[in-house]
Amino acid sequence: MSDFKRPLRLGMVGGGAGAFIGYVHRVAARLDGQYELVAGALSSRPEVARESGLALGLAEDRIYTDFKQMAEAEAARPDGIEVVAIVTPNHMHTGPARAFLEAGIHVICDKPLAATLEDAEALASVTPKGSARFLLTHTYTGYPLVRLAREMVARGDLGKIRMVQAEYAQDWLTEATEAEQNGTAWRADPAKSGAGGAIADIGTHAYNLTRFVSGLQVTSLSADLDAFVPGRRVDDNANIMLRFEGGAKGMLWASQVAVGHENSVRLRIYGDKGSLDWQQENPNQLHFSQFGAPTQIITRNGAGSNGIGRVPSGHPEGYLEAFATLYQDFAGVLRSEEPAATLPTLADGIEGLRFIMAAIRSSEADGRWQPINQ
Repeated sequence: MSDFKRPLRLGMVGGGAGAFIGYVHRVAARLDGQYELVAGALSSRPEVARESGLALGLAEDRIYTDFKQMAEAEAARPDGIEVVAIVTPNHMHTGPARAFLEAGIHVICDKPLAATLEDAEALASVTPKGSARFLLTHTYTGYPLVRLAREMVARGDLGKIRMVQAEYAQDWLTEATEAEQNGTAWRADPAKSGAGGAIADIGTHAYNLTRFVSGLQVTSLSADLDAFVPGRRVDDNANIMLRFEGGAKGMLWASQVAVGHENSVRLRIYGDKGSLDWQQENPNQLHFSQFGAPTQIITRNGAGSNGIGRVPSGHPEGYLEAFATLYQDFAGVLRSEEPAATLPTLADGIEGLRFIMAAIRSSEADGRWQPINQ
């Protein structure tokens, strides 16, 4: 890439008309002017692919219905895409990711990395052409105060970490959805979502947050997974205990049947000197408590913060901006060819799948402790 001032040429696989996460990725890519969407295989259905592509202003010859054809054609063009965003259902992540990495095109992939651990590990064995890089979009790592929390833990503000508590609660699957009842909801189909339901869809976010902020490796877990809605084939609630290296302990709750919770993500970390408490629905405040002292509320861009943010203090930043931060940081990586320690990688995706499978094994064994790396 000789001209670093222009936007990176972006393609997209999945994310056609009506797809929520495709819209989110497109907004995130545009927010800082770092990317321009120029090609897409937005649907495997030709009419949907064409209508979606035209609605987004794509040229007709750059609207595809097959990701392999798209990877080959774009790699051969002098003005071909440099980056592709993969926003398909879980079971369709690894095929496109492999095709584009082998074509020398950088990949931004929605989480989880794959539907199965075997697919994730197979992707890790791919040798990318040239310097093709990979980003996994664990959104919550892009929030300014989550990154500040990571910095505070790393520099010892909390002392030795004792406990980590993460939760991600929603209520939108409290009842069987019409699509689920009709068999058309991919998140409820193990063949498409993978063996995990809530544990894969949102539990991996909570797990990633514990690792990202604490910096500690999880060694083993004990899980109790449930499918409370009759007939549901994947879990909709997970209660998990965690053991970390160094002796810290943790708890993780992920639920999509928790009435009254819309998108409640919370992370609490306790050390022998202090604690941190962050909630996604009020993301511009981080509560910091030191033993024997009044609790401090740190605001984004306020006193004591790391100054990360796009707008002045008091103007809230949230989900879309956090997503955009990942896109912006990845553009910086591609232009400098230097890694960014805060960006989720393919290795994080594999660990997420190992977390899912360990939780399923544990639950099937009535909560017996299971190692993560097995």
